[in-house]
Amino acid sequence: MPTMADVARSAGVSVATVSHVLNETRPVLPHTRQAVLDAIEELGYTPNTLARSLVTSRTRSIGLAVSAISNPYFTEILQGVEAAVLEHGYSLLIADPHDDPEHERKVVQLLHERRVDGLIVVPSADPRALLAYLGRHAVPTVLLDRVVDGRADTASPFDQVCAENSEPTARLVTHLAGLGHRRIGLVAGLPGLSTTGERVAGYRRGLTAAGLPQDEDLIVPGNSESAAAEQATAALLALAAPPTALVTANNAMTIGALRALRTRGRSVPDDIALCCFDDFAWADLFSPRLTAIAQPSRELGAEAVRVLLERLASPGRPARTVRLPCAFVHRTSCGCREEDTTADPAGTRSTPRYP
Repeated sequence: MPTMADVARSAGVSVATVSHVLNETRPVLPHTRQAVLDAIEELGYTPNTLARSLVTSRTRSIGLAVSAISNPYFTEILQGVEAAVLEHGYSLLIADPHDDPEHERKVVQLLHERRVDGLIVVPSADPRALLAYLGRHAVPTVLLDRVVDGRADTASPFDQVCAENSEPTARLVTHLAGLGHRRIGLVAGLPGLSTTGERVAGYRRGLTAAGLPQDEDLIVPGNSESAAAEQATAALLALAAPPTALVTANNAMTIGALRALRTRGRSVPDDIALCCFDDFAWADLFSPRLTAIAQPSRELGAEAVRVLLERLASPGRPARTVRLPCAFVHRTSCGCREEDTTADPAGTRSTPRYP
């Protein structure tokens, strides 16, 4: 197995120069650097990662704590993180906090003890223990998908990357209202999550923009998962005046809502229109095809890595929150005709057909 000394002899430089190239501990002239890289390639030299970490105090590894990896949305986020991490020459360690606050703190501590250079974390609905640990140990961290607020007089002390939530949800509501719906239900996410609060706020914002009243009976918690959303949808359908349209606040809850509608013999969109937050691979295969808000999931993962690397390069800079826009994917579950879905639905209006 070739050694660093072999690389140095082949490149005609000192072992110290090879070390500086590998560890980026001192600037090296471009032609010298290239000679070292060529020698590494020719000899098939593999750097000793452990030894490098002792020299640089960096392991070139990033920890990712994300729950529900089986969820297509988080799977795509993971793919975005992984691709960006590898592109920048880092390795990735992954842990699943199971959306449990105590387990969340434990797995983040385990990742930290593995000496990762920084962390990307999708926080739970109660991240107090997590945030206390991260703050106490000054761990470079980016909070992903779900944001947290700082104290009343300060911004969050952590970098954050997430999608827009309020405006896209409002757009679903105003689109349904434009099609004549006056009773629009919302299957909301897990209480305590920022995504839940922002999407509920967007739902209310959409009702106000459409001139519709706020009816608390039309907002039911689906707890961000399929079984609870099925029960929540059943509760909406059992109302004396059930909704004629439904907004589901994530992809898992969309599946639960569809299951409840099918069980009760309700047809989409003939009996009830449906729009959902989160597009997913098979949304276009349903009949009818699902009108949805598509989040830039892979881009969110890649952006979180970029922000974390900037934090590692400039530890003292102020924390910031980056929000990426979502896209309205116009299909037919909202009640629009197939031929109308290629047009921008923002101006779609019709004579009210629903009580």
